[in-house]
Amino acid sequence: MASLTVLALAAAPGSPAQAGDTSQPGGSSNPWLDTRFLHIAHQGGESEAPSNTMYAYRRAVVGGADMLELDVHSTADDVLVAIHDATADRTTNGTGSIRDMTYREVRRLDAAYNFVPGRNALPGLPPESYPLRGIRTHDRTPPRGYQANDFSIPSLHQVLTTFRDVPISIEIKGTNDADTESFLHNARLLATLLKQTHRTQNMIVTSFNDLSVAEFHRLAPEVALAPGMAGLTNYFLAGVPPIDGTVALQVPVQFQGIPVATPAFIARAHADGYAVHVWFSGTAPEDEPTYNALIDACADGLMSSWPTLLERILNERGIARPGSPGIDPCATR
Repeated sequence: MASLTVLALAAAPGSPAQAGDTSQPGGSSNPWLDTRFLHIAHQGGESEAPSNTMYAYRRAVVGGADMLELDVHSTADDVLVAIHDATADRTTNGTGSIRDMTYREVRRLDAAYNFVPGRNALPGLPPESYPLRGIRTHDRTPPRGYQANDFSIPSLHQVLTTFRDVPISIEIKGTNDADTESFLHNARLLATLLKQTHRTQNMIVTSFNDLSVAEFHRLAPEVALAPGMAGLTNYFLAGVPPIDGTVALQVPVQFQGIPVATPAFIARAHADGYAVHVWFSGTAPEDEPTYNALIDACADGLMSSWPTLLERILNERGIARPGSPGIDPCATR
């Protein structure tokens, strides 16, 4: 989520942070510190299923994921949709900016068009490389239990109402990093939608752009946050508490070989009242040793693109999960 250049600096020693305002409405303490361990399916598990599709989300939840992570952009007619990129080119059979298309146009696209199992979306390979291509357009039969619409780009409203009881982490996107207004616009749309769908609990909202996090918080102060780039920078380097409402810090494993999600950093965040959710996105191998090391480092959740692998490890180790008893390797630390 946050700038890797910034997070590389996080390895440098910083002054201990003063505890920020991690209280929830009503004055209770941060519940995300008690909600561990969380198996968070990053984009629904984009190495195992097409990114940010209902197929990926359904598959991840059925497979044991405790939480979904997704990204949102808005269409020309101001519908928030779940897609990582600002354009349709990399993942679908369409081209152009999501912001320039109507929701109906976006909905027609095949979101599994360029999906290669184990490699995410990768255009330009031989047609046989894409086993899920064409399901959305009814040129191929969907897997049992799924339908063609599960391979389209879903609206956020559809995701929120389908997975009403599943915690969700939402990243507000913009058309590009320099287009601050697009981030702010999407923050306003998100605040309105969460209130309309009565989804203000069991949610974490974040963005690369701190101004959009602040705008969202102004409009929906009851929804929990993870800080953006500037907030993380200030916390990591100067010990400045992030924005009020922050419950979790979302960080990568490492940057250019420099550890970021270390036991020491995680312990510091916990002492300051923040949960730590770790994402990968190429910052470290997603393999059994790395998953185990982060569990043992006391991370509160991992955002996995390989949900089947993470679920197997958690089950084999008997790790405690929300609502399920088990082993907490950090309980005595």
